[in-house]
Amino acid sequence: MDLVSAVEGKYLKEKKVDFKPGDTVKVHVRIKEGDKERIQIFEGAVIQKRGKGVSQTFTVRKLSSGVGVERVFPMHSPFLANIEVIKEGKVKRAKLFYLRKMRGKAAKIEEMEKEEGKEGGENKE
Repeated sequence: MDLVSAVEGKYLKEKKVDFKPGDTVKVHVRIKEGDKERIQIFEGAVIQKRGKGVSQTFTVRKLSSGVGVERVFPMHSPFLANIEVIKEGKVKRAKLFYLRKMRGKAAKIEEMEKEEGKEGGENKE
């Protein structure tokens, strides 16, 4: 094990939420104002995930008062309190930058259908 990976290992978070581009997530961020600390929620669609290890980041996009707002979050930041996956999106790309140009219904991401009753080894004939 080299020195860089040994130092990075201390800062990696243990619990990791599994989400992918196209998913709608709620990111709970700790905000410190003076001596007070509060949680702020940023909800939107994940448009990209990049990097690996400590430098891994993800970008979330939402519409606020008709204006597109994007925020980049470091995956292993101590300021991230929680990440909730609200909906799983059905997309065919890893980077969803084309959503920046789209407006209205065209910018909506189709929701992934839940596969219920699908067990391994069952054949319906």
